[in-house]
Amino acid sequence: MPAVLAEVIRKGPMCDEKVTLAWRLAVGPQIAKVTTVRLVPDGTLHIKTDSQAWIDAVRKSTSLIQIRMGDLLGENLVKRLEFR
Repeated sequence: MPAVLAEVIRKGPMCDEKVTLAWRLAVGPQIAKVTTVRLVPDGTLHIKTDSQAWIDAVRKSTSLIQIRMGDLLGENLVKRLEFR
């Protein structure tokens, strides 16, 4: 992921759209299409999807996703992932 893009995203104001964009860049368009995300103030990223298979796929990459989301949103903003 280009450092310039991450810097631009990180500097923008925190909003749902920013979190959604960071999510799409972190997980790719296919997973982003079948999931919705919401970041709450305590650092929990709520991930919602109707498919257990997609939850399982995302769970396998939790560490990588947290690193990528940290690169895009700022370190330590996403403290944990919660699945629904």
